[in-house]
Amino acid sequence: MRAVVMRGFGPPQVLEPAEVADPQAGPGEVVIDVETANITFVETQVRAGKPPHPSMLPALPAILGNGVGGTVAGRRVVASLNGTGGYAEFAVVPAARLVEVPDGLAMRDAVALLADGRTALALAGRALPRAGDTVVVEAAAGGVGTLLVQLARQAGARVVALAGRPDKLAVARDLGADLTVDYSQDGWAEQVRDAMGHVDVVFDGVGGGIGLAAFGLLGPGGRFCPFGMASGSFTPVSAELARERQVSVLRGAPASAEELVALVRTALAEAAAGRLRPVVGQEFGLGEAAAAHAAIEARETVGKTLLTVR
Repeated sequence: MRAVVMRGFGPPQVLEPAEVADPQAGPGEVVIDVETANITFVETQVRAGKPPHPSMLPALPAILGNGVGGTVAGRRVVASLNGTGGYAEFAVVPAARLVEVPDGLAMRDAVALLADGRTALALAGRALPRAGDTVVVEAAAGGVGTLLVQLARQAGARVVALAGRPDKLAVARDLGADLTVDYSQDGWAEQVRDAMGHVDVVFDGVGGGIGLAAFGLLGPGGRFCPFGMASGSFTPVSAELARERQVSVLRGAPASAEELVALVRTALAEAAAGRLRPVVGQEFGLGEAAAAHAAIEARETVGKTLLTVR
């Protein structure tokens, strides 16, 4: 089969198209005929050898990709893998992880919601934004961010979308953000404070100094939800600082495989019903995985990035 193989950690060019043996299903597993593969920002960090946790580094050689959509015995399905194997024409997955794609939902949209949809729903379920709240969404034009903007709006909250380019801010406005702010410009936090007053919820997908500045916007009783480190480091919020500011830090708790599958099913159902819209900004061919990683790292992408396998 055709696949993208990584034989060493490094720049995007370590992702090389190759012909490899077809994978074989073991007990309780199935082989998906892959149509579309998911790409996440974390995979670019893994490829570079700098993941959020060292345990995420795969043995080499490796085929990256932790989520795919395709067919099994004629059924349209999406599924998360065991961390690797997605950038290929066929992928092995535990049968229990298969989620059927609802009629009327495009495969590309289903794959776009596979990782980001469950993440956004879990975050919203943890922070529980409600009517009257002011919610800040960092990286609001990214795969998770675009969904969080929608979920917060549906809850009746006022949404402040942070992004780093005019076209990305336009995406967030189109999704219903009440205020869009370019956080690459000096004084962005003051701009938010002047327009909105104190903030109730921050969804922190950037970390570093941006995340810390966003944390500083929270008032007493605020909820801070870190879920990413696009800046290269998590937001340095200590337990002591959180107590001093009377802010709850709601970090992700490990979820069971069953819970993750349930979240994916919910995300797909919401999209099929027209209540959640994934933003697929760019698609690359399987052999262009290196170019896809380079575009993500250069902050050139908007919304979700996918690999079209077939």
